[in-house]
Formats: sequence, structure tokens, C-alpha cells
Amino acid sequence: MRVFAWKIILGYNGILNSALLTLGILQQPSQIFLYNQFSTTLTFVHVWLPFMILPVITAFERLPQDLLEASADLNARPLTTFRRVALPLVTPGLLAGSINVFALTMGDFITPNLVGSPSGIMLGNVVSSQFGVVYNWPLGAAFALVVMLIVFLALTIVVRRGALE
Repeated sequence: MRVFAWKIILGYNGILNSALLTLGILQQPSQIFLYNQFSTTLTFVHVWLPFMILPVITAFERLPQDLLEASADLNARPLTTFRRVALPLVTPGLLAGSINVFALTMGDFITPNLVGSPSGIMLGNVVSSQFGVVYNWPLGAAFALVVMLIVFLALTIVVRRGALE
């Protein structure tokens, strides 16, 4: 539903074009807002942002206040406290959110089809087209294996950093 909402917002007769026409910025509706890399990225950010925010918020909630107070007592500046105390402790949450979003984005082939450019190739679309359009199942399986290996490699890195503890 969110992808369709962005398609309505960014479309030729969409809300953005209507607003720009009303304000007099455009003379006629423009097609530059939809079917490009920007619209795909914007939609991905909106769709997958909650999957990144939840682990990061959880990591910040579990941050020991004693360490932040100790850093303040030692006259560390707020940026230094964030960089040297908070960020290393929150890194597992950042990594967990990143692997969530990465895995979900790698498998998403609907979003680029609906709002992305026809020339923009994403790995999920290639796998989907090999199975559904070309009927080249061995090549589709090979591409799917590549996607799985990339996700498992990223997951291994995240597990070694302690993000899933």
C-alpha cells in the first residue's frame, strides 16, 4: 500500500504535480518524479525505515546512563561522548537494523517494478524475471543463490559483531 501511495504522490496526475501546478512552479504536469532511481530510493526508505528505526531505538534505550554520566563528569564534549561511548554500544543495533533492511531490499522486486525506472536493474528483479518471464530456472536459481550468499555473508559479519545478542 505504501508503494502505491508513493506512485499516487509522484505520478503524472499525482499530488506533487498538482501542488506544483497550483503554485505556478510548473506549467504542465511533469513525469520526472516517477520511474527513476530517486523514486525507487525514496519508496525504499519509506517502506523499510521502521525496520531500521526499531533496532536502533532499542539499542539506545539499553544504553547505560552511568557511562554517559561518567563521560560528562570527565568533561567530554557531547560529540565525543557520542562517538566514543554511545556509538560503539549502539553499533550492534545499527548492524541488526542494517541486515534487516538489506535482506528485505535484496528480495524486493515489486517496488522497483512499480515506481522504478525500466533501465534500473535490481537483483530481486533479475531473479523474478528469470523465473517468471524467461523461464530460465537454473540461471534464476544461481542469481537467488548469489543473493542468499550476500545476505548470509552480511549476517555472519553482523553476528560476529554481536548485533544479535
